[in-house]
Amino acid sequence: MMENLPKTYDPKKFEYKLYKYWMDNDFFVTHVDENKEPFTIMMPPPNVTGNLHLGHALNNTIQDILIRWKRMEGYEALWLPGTDHASISTEAKVVEKLKSEGKTKEELGREGFLEEAWEWTRKYGGNINNQLKKLGVSCDWSRERFTLDEGLSNAVEETFIRLYNKGLIYRGDRIINWCPNCKTAISDAEVEHEETLGSIWYIRYPLKDEEGYITIATTRPETMLGDLAIAVNPKDERYKHLVGKKAILPLVNREIPIIEDEYVEMEFGTGAVKITPSHDPNDFEVGERHGLGQYIIMNEKAIINENGGKYKGLDRYEARKRIVEDLKKEGYLVEIKDHDISIGHCERCKTVVEPLISKQWFVKMEPLAKPALDVYKEGKLNFIPERFGKIYTHWLENIRDWCISRQLWWGHRLPVYYCEECDEIMVSREKPEKCNKCGSTKVYQDPDTLDTWFSSALWPFSTLGWPEETEDFKYFFPTDVLVTGYDIIFFWVIRMVFSSLELTGEVPFKDVFLTGLIRDSQGRKMSKSLGNGIDPIEVIEEYGADALRFTLVTGNTPGNDMRFYMERVEASRNFANKLWNATRFVLMNFDENVIDKELDLNSLEEEDKWILSRMNTVVAEVTENLEKYEIGLSAKKIYDFIWDEYCDWYIEIVKPRLYGDNVKSKETAQIVLLQVLENVLKLLHPFMPFITEEIWQHLPGRDKALIISSWPDYNDKYNYPEAENRMIYIMNAIKGIRNARQEMNIAPSKKAKTIFVTQDKDIEDILNYGKRYFVNLASAGEIEIIKDKGNLGEGNISVVLDRCEVYIPLKGLIDIDKEIERLEKEKEKLEGELKRVRGKLSNEGFVTKAPAHVVEEEREKQKKYENMMEKVLERLKALRSNK
Repeated sequence: MMENLPKTYDPKKFEYKLYKYWMDNDFFVTHVDENKEPFTIMMPPPNVTGNLHLGHALNNTIQDILIRWKRMEGYEALWLPGTDHASISTEAKVVEKLKSEGKTKEELGREGFLEEAWEWTRKYGGNINNQLKKLGVSCDWSRERFTLDEGLSNAVEETFIRLYNKGLIYRGDRIINWCPNCKTAISDAEVEHEETLGSIWYIRYPLKDEEGYITIATTRPETMLGDLAIAVNPKDERYKHLVGKKAILPLVNREIPIIEDEYVEMEFGTGAVKITPSHDPNDFEVGERHGLGQYIIMNEKAIINENGGKYKGLDRYEARKRIVEDLKKEGYLVEIKDHDISIGHCERCKTVVEPLISKQWFVKMEPLAKPALDVYKEGKLNFIPERFGKIYTHWLENIRDWCISRQLWWGHRLPVYYCEECDEIMVSREKPEKCNKCGSTKVYQDPDTLDTWFSSALWPFSTLGWPEETEDFKYFFPTDVLVTGYDIIFFWVIRMVFSSLELTGEVPFKDVFLTGLIRDSQGRKMSKSLGNGIDPIEVIEEYGADALRFTLVTGNTPGNDMRFYMERVEASRNFANKLWNATRFVLMNFDENVIDKELDLNSLEEEDKWILSRMNTVVAEVTENLEKYEIGLSAKKIYDFIWDEYCDWYIEIVKPRLYGDNVKSKETAQIVLLQVLENVLKLLHPFMPFITEEIWQHLPGRDKALIISSWPDYNDKYNYPEAENRMIYIMNAIKGIRNARQEMNIAPSKKAKTIFVTQDKDIEDILNYGKRYFVNLASAGEIEIIKDKGNLGEGNISVVLDRCEVYIPLKGLIDIDKEIERLEKEKEKLEGELKRVRGKLSNEGFVTKAPAHVVEEEREKQKKYENMMEKVLERLKALRSNK
């Protein structure tokens, strides 16, 4: 007998210890090994000063499942971790810190500010990595990268120079997202759009040289100061006679042309729109087509500049208020209507973003988009789920040039130099000693930094040493799968694809596994304002990392949002506890002299064949599910097999053999128990690594860690379909008998005569074989198998099976009158509950005013009580018929 597994399952006692054990033994470390096939995942780099949230936990759990599985399959499985310098958020935090100390970044100067930023990063960076370790991630920490590392910075510089020399990077005046608070251009990814009830203003623009007006509709009246035209659709007959004529810009009295352009939607507003090329991305395109030029009316703080006339110096919203008042006063304002509008806010500071013409650096996207589209259409890039390929395609087909310069100091500085004398632009790794054009030594570097996405677009290969042809790069690249959220397909995924194709000629990953959002139990997005966020570390502290991991992947399907319930975390912990206790039972009933014995297939009994055959099937199915990235489905199959088949059935079935005198039968049961346990631990390990490793370390005869053991294979010698079918029939019969007895409130301790009625010889054979199971597991006393039920009489409960009926005489098992009395009281109680809940739900005030989740809870209660009532009535009917 062996027993060295602690009585109580307590993950706190071994999770830290095991992670240290894995790290100390370099189990996560990878090397170039030409004898093995590589499998590579690059961890999406979180913000260097960030904290773990449930989205990170889900994303990294999925990656860890894949990497642990592939490691066990024998691959050289590299999971490379790292963090992103996060230009805007980190700079904002450092600026805020300086402000609290009475300083500004301008006072410190660039070098002084960068020292502060590095100090901030050293102090607060890496916290998320420590949190990831608590989650159990098995990435190769020896290869950890940071986007401002020297090697990655060299890759960024090389990329900029290559694209510039190829004509794919240029400097120009275009519309960008501008944050007036951060005072920088920001990417689309850093703009959060909020649906807001706004207004639409209808304004008359007088016609020049004739009577009348043309009325336009706008959601941003303050931008009219920069209007350079009015546009109508070429198909709009209402305005044909005005095309080519001019209108007078109200309040400003500037003449502007009336033009036609297909961009205009005839159904929106009046069908005539103001064109402000310097303050709207669509208007910019129209202005380019018609050569309207530019007219900027705001500065970088979103304050009206000298082009705004009498409104100069006003904040954009104060200017709007004054302009609307003046329009109304002078008779130009027709009406104001409510209008739903999507307003972009800076992700970091929540300031409303201003579309603004600005001289910035851009990547020319059209030549880069086509190859990225082609690889998807050719099947070289797969999305899981596939429907997200449409988003990928749509974005690439409607692409705009990418603004890559940021007015920040924290980040990769542009390798661009200017001549003070002649404005010559020089792109170079080192500062030129003199101007290439005029020879002046007055040369200075562009103060801007690159968009954070520019460096993270290189992540799959810059982390492996590119642009050098390193051994790591040649062996581990291209990578195999990217796991990320569906919300950044076009912000990050697409940029990695076109960057990799342009710079390496390869698709950076074969598959893109897209996760959904994690919402609270009511389906709401988690946010600070709602106070409904959940800290993964707190969950781990209370329930263990395995419980959190298993909760995140069970019931989760790629690309779909999921609701997070603490009750499900408790259920996952209960599952771990079930496995723990089952293992203790196995070890307590395992004799040391059996450790080195081989399994004798000739000694297998029917239940042994069944569990080995089922294990074999589960191994094949789970492996296939993982290959298809069906993570949630594979987790469910492992759960069902461990809980239902191994614990609730097989262990219960073999208990009499373990306590019996038949040595051979006992040893066979012990060997099968341990062999199946070993395999389920292997299958479960990627999902719940801590408990499986801890149990594995306590199993007899183990000479290496579970993390580096081999993944189980399907084995033909364990294929016993006939035994499976026989045992499934017997178990269904046992379940049916148990349910019938439970419905009649018959205690399991009361043995009952059990009569099987069948005329099928095959079923009779199965039942004869299964008699010992019915005695041990279905509380059967005397067992009869007959062909005709004619002489059974009344007073039986019955169970219908396939080609068989089961009858249990009630006489002596229960006091029918007392049971009827008890059920009548239960019926009365349920009637009261149903009256209460139906009354609530028929109250229109409650249904319309109560929170949706409260109403839904009452509806669920109604269903539950109705189902309970139905069963009580059925049992009462059955009992009365047996009196």
